[in-house]
Amino acid sequence: MRVESGDTAVLREPGRSRGLWDVFGHRHLLNLIVRKEIQIRYRGSVFGWLWSYVKPLVQFLVFYVALGVFMQLNKSIDFYAIYILSGITIVTFFNEAFSNGTRSLVDNAALIKKIYLPREMFPAASMLVAMVNSLPQIVVVVAISAFFGWTPGATQIGALLLGLVIIAVLSTGLGMLFGAINVTFRDAQSFVEIIVMCAVWASPVMYHWDMVASKVPDWLFTLYRLNPLTQAVELFHYGLWFPLHPRDARPIPDMWMYSGLALLTAVVILFIGQFVFRRLEGRFAQDL
Repeated sequence: MRVESGDTAVLREPGRSRGLWDVFGHRHLLNLIVRKEIQIRYRGSVFGWLWSYVKPLVQFLVFYVALGVFMQLNKSIDFYAIYILSGITIVTFFNEAFSNGTRSLVDNAALIKKIYLPREMFPAASMLVAMVNSLPQIVVVVAISAFFGWTPGATQIGALLLGLVIIAVLSTGLGMLFGAINVTFRDAQSFVEIIVMCAVWASPVMYHWDMVASKVPDWLFTLYRLNPLTQAVELFHYGLWFPLHPRDARPIPDMWMYSGLALLTAVVILFIGQFVFRRLEGRFAQDL
């Protein structure tokens, strides 16, 4: 393929991928895939996007009444319903992006076998679709928090954005890694389902990090903090729950340092996912 660049011509081998860089070069196609997936989600629905706002609102009411009032968990953690909903929001983003990214190549097998396009586009699109689907839930949590007196500063807003970036990078890398393996070994999909099932318990969503710190050795608590999902959840707690000024609220020790390590871990996983993806890409059409 002949590509003109100013006064020079560059010959590029047809069908040769540059990895994720090609995804950025095909933004229009990426946009079409994302829009198609979102439209499929709400196809045939009378209320459409309204359900994306109703579901987290109902979820909050259930947590507030069943857990906060009946089980009296508000006595141990102030604003428990907001605490749990903020953690579930970021974990749901991760679970959807990771699960759909793992299935994305198999689900688009017909398209992959017919034409050439950057195959990384499918896990990347799965992450973007999951992010779009998470935005209404974030809006609902912010609105509920504002009702209870949410007064965030620039640091809290930055924590929310950093949490989203960590999960976006991490889920894209894992989606490429397991998505590529899933083309040949469909057991990968079942393995991912187990990871997703455990994700909500492997991070401080339903409980406070103090409960872990008080019951495990220091080295195990360090490993717990090195989990990128743990830091993303705590960043969302810091951005949504801490500004409500709950009693005895303390950020997880060395939160910013471990959040930086979480971002670095996510970037490393992204590179590993891209490497494995490129090594297995040549077999996709055959195995699909």
